[in-house]
Amino acid sequence: MNKIIEQIEKRQALFQKISRNIYLTAIKDGFLTAMPVILFSSIFILLAALPEVFGIVLPGPFTDWLWKIYDYSMGIVGLLVAGTTARCLAGSMNRKMPKGKVINETSVMLAAIVGFLLLAVTKTDGSFFADLMGTKGLLSSFVSAFLTVNIYKFCILKDITIKMPKEVPGSIAQNFRDVFPFSFAVLANAMIDLFSRNILGVPFAESISKLLSPFFEGAESYLGLSIIWLLIPMFWFVGVHGPSVVKPGLSAALYGNTEANLQLFNNGEHPFHALTENFGNFVGELGGTGATFIVPIIFILLMKSKQMKAVGKASIVPVMFAVNEPLLFAAPIILNPYFFIPFTLAPVANVILGKFFIDVLSMNGFMYVLPWATPGPIGTILNTGFQPISIIFTIVLLAVDFAIYYPFCKAYDKVLLKEEAENAKEIQEDVITENIPVTEGGAPVAVQAAPGGTQVARQDNIQEDEEIERNSNDELNILVLCAGAGTSAMLANALTEGAETYNVPITAAAGAYGSHYDIMKDYNAIVLAPQVASYYEDIKSDTDRLGIKLISTKGAQYIKLTRDPKKAIDFILAETRSFD
Repeated sequence: MNKIIEQIEKRQALFQKISRNIYLTAIKDGFLTAMPVILFSSIFILLAALPEVFGIVLPGPFTDWLWKIYDYSMGIVGLLVAGTTARCLAGSMNRKMPKGKVINETSVMLAAIVGFLLLAVTKTDGSFFADLMGTKGLLSSFVSAFLTVNIYKFCILKDITIKMPKEVPGSIAQNFRDVFPFSFAVLANAMIDLFSRNILGVPFAESISKLLSPFFEGAESYLGLSIIWLLIPMFWFVGVHGPSVVKPGLSAALYGNTEANLQLFNNGEHPFHALTENFGNFVGELGGTGATFIVPIIFILLMKSKQMKAVGKASIVPVMFAVNEPLLFAAPIILNPYFFIPFTLAPVANVILGKFFIDVLSMNGFMYVLPWATPGPIGTILNTGFQPISIIFTIVLLAVDFAIYYPFCKAYDKVLLKEEAENAKEIQEDVITENIPVTEGGAPVAVQAAPGGTQVARQDNIQEDEEIERNSNDELNILVLCAGAGTSAMLANALTEGAETYNVPITAAAGAYGSHYDIMKDYNAIVLAPQVASYYEDIKSDTDRLGIKLISTKGAQYIKLTRDPKKAIDFILAETRSFD
């Protein structure tokens, strides 16, 4: 087992490089930017579809209105993602462009949208056939975005532009500078469209979907699902954010299959697709990467060591909402050989079970896109249309995960119990040597060295608090970043609590890496949670340019800071003071 871990660690740099690839990052960030639209549309699809599950028939005009909102949001998500992906990719490229040469992110977004329309939309009898504007057209969204941004980059680097006299206002001159790259990008997409429709007889969006369908079908097999949800926790185990490596390339299938399942359900057919976004969230990553939903419960109820019980109590609520970093880094699970097998095996067992229930027992495939932080059992029941079998599936899932994790938790618990006993013995010996009285449990009794000693200790604490105030007169705005704004909220909340308790002028906000580009200028310091620490070098050029302090954290360190507001404040003050 240790040899396997060593081999993975040796390739950690390669995995981190893959996770930082600007094209994969652009896809991830493009979806993240469009996520409010996706989640908004899901509210209306739930309102339209779920009442029928319980035999409630809504008025026809009202149902049509709900579906209209869904169609005009999720139904054009391909178009929106083309623009957001192009904008995110242009932002990444701009950070590496020569001084004075910048890709216009607004212009490139518009060009990518036009290019997508050419690749995906068919005009018939004066109207648009928009079936491919939604999730079915996502692959062509990426093609349009990548092609457009690279053409813009080429034109700008080669200075292929319309130059205006210096007297012309900058905003007007910029419009003329963008004419050539915009035109070339749109024409390039138009040529692809022309070839596809005249040679292949179908829109490009349809042809590329057919071309890659065998790959996605393979990914949806038992073997394919197993490989995907083996790699995600395996990367995470050595400190590389697995979803950032594995999921971007599957985004088209994850969201496309979700909508396909919904259409099958509405047509009275069985939604059979297993490879969907929320299937990964609520089954393969039940309770977070590694399928750790059941682990805090095991720690609290069945383990004897103080450490595991404490970790279980501290992490149970975050893990319920798929924020499992407090568990991963505090147990710890990450890089802990005792947990390598269950951490990688449980997700694989979950997705195999999930596909079995869908294929053999006729459980519905997941039909909606709910927030990833929805508790897994609730998300599964909602996503399958409240099928009774989904409740049975959830119970089986938790039972299987319990059976996988329990033996390894028990083995690690024995190790910790032995360590705790040895530490207690050492403390007892030290106490006897110093002639300090102890309680029955072996803990030393606090001895007041002199009258008023307690008051002196309290005075010391007051002085520490006053020192914090004296050393932090300037207001600090702190942005904490993680992958999905869940883990970052924990430290941001600790900083906010500490600022209020100790009257320190610090404000803190949480964000997801990728959505920070437009707001980072408003902050004095940015803190990277451990799951996005590998992006340090990528973001540092931006923070250096803006004069912002960039702070990277490690797993156990980060979790301790989230639990101690005072330490969190001290940490930020020390880091920012050294920056000044």
